[in-house]
Amino acid sequence: QVHLVESGGGLVQAGDSLTLSCAASGDTECIDAMGWYRQAPGKERELVTVIVSRGNTHYEDSVRGRFFISSDIDKNTVHLQMNSLKNEDTAVYYCYAFSQGNASSPRHCPREFIYWGQGTQVNVSL
Repeated sequence: QVHLVESGGGLVQAGDSLTLSCAASGDTECIDAMGWYRQAPGKERELVTVIVSRGNTHYEDSVRGRFFISSDIDKNTVHLQMNSLKNEDTAVYYCYAFSQGNASSPRHCPREFIYWGQGTQVNVSL
């Protein structure tokens, strides 16, 4: 089991910056990728960014160039630096960790399983 705890959400003004953090504990050896989804009111949850174990990253188009994900492997933590925030970035941000669970994974790791954090609210005012 992997437990994720997010921190860093809050209320900011448009143009401001904010950093979210997500600390993983438990079976962290099962984690092959970590990242963030977000869900705005009345909208579906969408992928924001992901970082895989080799350090490769992916960003959703609307945040590319403004948001940056980084990982602190020793602390099993990922950080999301959000710059030039816009009102449309307002959402609940959910940290997630993905377990591939393939032949090279420890036996106890689940196959293609996603762990979720509890979510942290980010509000960007105009």
